[in-house]
Amino acid sequence: MSQELLVTPLHALHVEMGAKMVPFAGYDMPVQYALGVRKEHIHCREAAGLFDVSHMGQLRLHGANAAKALEALVPVDIIDLPAGKQRYAFFTNEQGGILDDLMVTNFGDHLFIVVNAACKDQDIAHIKAHLPADVEMELIDDRALLALQGPKAAEVLARLNPAVSDMLFMDAVSIDLGGAECLVSRSGYTGEDGYEISVPADKADALARELLANTEVEWIGLGARDSLRLECGLCLYGNDIDTTTTPVEASLLWGISKPRRADGQRPGGFPGAELILEQIQTKDVARKRIGLLGQSKAPVREGSKLFDADDNEVGIVTSGTFGPTKGAPVAMAYVKTDLAKIGTELFAEVRGKKLPMTVEKMPFVPQNYYRG
Repeated sequence: MSQELLVTPLHALHVEMGAKMVPFAGYDMPVQYALGVRKEHIHCREAAGLFDVSHMGQLRLHGANAAKALEALVPVDIIDLPAGKQRYAFFTNEQGGILDDLMVTNFGDHLFIVVNAACKDQDIAHIKAHLPADVEMELIDDRALLALQGPKAAEVLARLNPAVSDMLFMDAVSIDLGGAECLVSRSGYTGEDGYEISVPADKADALARELLANTEVEWIGLGARDSLRLECGLCLYGNDIDTTTTPVEASLLWGISKPRRADGQRPGGFPGAELILEQIQTKDVARKRIGLLGQSKAPVREGSKLFDADDNEVGIVTSGTFGPTKGAPVAMAYVKTDLAKIGTELFAEVRGKKLPMTVEKMPFVPQNYYRG
């Protein structure tokens, strides 16, 4: 018997809007709306898209040693994270693999954490198992999470509270939006300017409707969310990063804070540090995550095998689709390190055919984060 799917506080609104619902990470989620995936993707790049990401896990850490406790689990600088700032992080295991990636915000008197839906339960257990007695973890189950993304996002949200216009990329505030006390960060998963908004569950429907009343805003489903993040070179946990990939193999060196590296102020101190820091110093890894741009129009999907010019199998695609903004197939893959050089031609096996692809620098389209 299949387990009953969970629903977000906005489920009824998705159904009312005619969304196509699909199972995702244990939830009944909208994969697309009437516009369709391609038009939703383009609309988000050109105007503003609204995403329901309430399936993600939200939690708080309280206590004077909260930052110190969390920093012991990630290769990211949490102790010196300024109040009102957010940072990307990932949990590592003793083998240097990635358990999950997450967003951490310092709200002054507590840390606010958002984790992936599929890893929510294991992440909560992982954190709880490593917390000292003087740090308390609070699970947040009475809030929805919305993302408003695109070049018109700031203009739209400022109509509810002009203060959001002053925020920079990765700033975070507690602010009133339409009568609801919201936790807002200027961030997102599309490569565009935009905001993620944690809103009380009982106010989520009203806030979503108020945002959708703006002509610039359309609902965007999981389908376009995936193509948007892939065009901008952003990893999907479980596809592009997992427990078998290290941050160095995954080309996520930018996600390891300088103070935590071998030559930093607080080197190591996180699970798998010895292996990860050695990989950083020696640059000796057998494979690397790369971007691939297709030379034909046929999309190359996850799981497609990759071959070199001599027909040797050299890697595998971890994410792939047709990029509506790029106007070509885009993919991420892991290949042998000596083939990761920009411009290298590889061949993806799709239904018995070998389709040419070129190693391309990511992101495939420019990221438009607002930095002032």
